[in-house]
Amino acid sequence: MREPTPHPTSRSALADLQRLLVFGGVLTLLGAGLLWAGGHLAWALVVAVVVLFGHAWALGLEFALAAWVNRREAAATTKPSAWVRAWWREVRVAPQVFAWRQPFRWQTLPDSAAPQKGAAVVLVHGFVCNRGFWLPWLRALRERGTAYATVNLEPVFGSIDAYVPQVEAAVRRAEWLGEDKPVLVCHSMGGLAARAWLAADPGHPARVQRVITIGSPHRGTWIGRFSRVVNGRQMRVDCDWLCQLAARERELRGESPYERFVCWYADTDNIVFPAPTATLPGADNRLVPAAAHVDLAFHPRVMGESLAMLASAGNSPSERTVS
Repeated sequence: MREPTPHPTSRSALADLQRLLVFGGVLTLLGAGLLWAGGHLAWALVVAVVVLFGHAWALGLEFALAAWVNRREAAATTKPSAWVRAWWREVRVAPQVFAWRQPFRWQTLPDSAAPQKGAAVVLVHGFVCNRGFWLPWLRALRERGTAYATVNLEPVFGSIDAYVPQVEAAVRRAEWLGEDKPVLVCHSMGGLAARAWLAADPGHPARVQRVITIGSPHRGTWIGRFSRVVNGRQMRVDCDWLCQLAARERELRGESPYERFVCWYADTDNIVFPAPTATLPGADNRLVPAAAHVDLAFHPRVMGESLAMLASAGNSPSERTVS
């Protein structure tokens, strides 16, 4: 197979935007320092708390909404302490992703450059993310000698259908890098981008070995009703786009199109809820208790068992829970 075009890592519009936001936060903190020096202690503290801990309050609102919506689901049995633990883990991991890895480290650990043994991995990030999201995974894959290809899904607020060519390019690179069919690992909206790619051509499903999704809104998410951007609207529960996608999948692959899917989901996900919306009928749906949306992608069980699947062609030690 001819070597495909390398993944472009020279530009990420999202990284540019997030760097501006980080620099803006730093300047605001400097302003708080000037307020402090000028004797305005109360105002200085207010500004500093908003900059440093404002995301914690926003996440708290998301978790409160998720708990309220999930009250009629199986997750209604989730204890308040589990919600608090999930909130705290998300408070810690979110700045690492959105204020460090994505704006400043997204070019670190470039895609594999030479073919390697086994199957290569295609990593597809989610909404308002770039390849920097996957840095812990990239390190783990390199340590194991597993080749990988990544994407930067842009335009950031475009249609999910527009990401199909980018996923196709990454799959082509993975096909060249690995001796076996590639495995797709997707977080959040990335799972929908992968499904859109699979449904775009009858031959696409045969080109991949397995699809692993992590907190993907396969049946939409309640919070999507507040979005006004194109891909956000496509993630509303039971929206036309999702229904049409599911119809295309059944048309192409029959009534059981998700047999090669592994869907990780959490009962305390603060973005994709109600919790069962991150599952697919007939898929290997795996519940991780007390995990949050971003944190779920780096949960030790999710990473450990998913990496084990990559190494053992899908023979994972986890229990199977089909919904």
